[in-house]
Amino acid sequence: QLQLVESGGVLVQPGGSLTLSCAASGSTLDNYVVGWFRQAPGKEREGVSYISSSENITYYTDSVKGRFTISLDNAKNTVYLQMNRLKPEDSAVYYCAADQVRIKIMTMFVQTSFRAGSWGQGTQVTVSS
Repeated sequence: QLQLVESGGVLVQPGGSLTLSCAASGSTLDNYVVGWFRQAPGKEREGVSYISSSENITYYTDSVKGRFTISLDNAKNTVYLQMNRLKPEDSAVYYCAADQVRIKIMTMFVQTSFRAGSWGQGTQVTVSS
């Protein structure tokens, strides 16, 4: 049973940087597609980025392209989300989710009511001065 634990969320000033971690146990992430999602108060869940190590694919939603970078460290079995040039609108609880079927992760990017795979408990990112 894959288990995910997010960490790294803090209060950061606009323009600052932050790296979130999604540490896995129970299975190796190189067999999974791992996505980062976020949800701000009163808003729907939003897909941020995903990575498929086996397919050498990464994806970013338009609002974070050029600012965020997703990566997988196989040795640490951890997926990272490096976030640069942060904006107040990036404030949200960030979740990682993993599934062995990429279409399920992709579907969660376009259907906010759809939920699949294993999820972490979330980590709060607040961008404010």
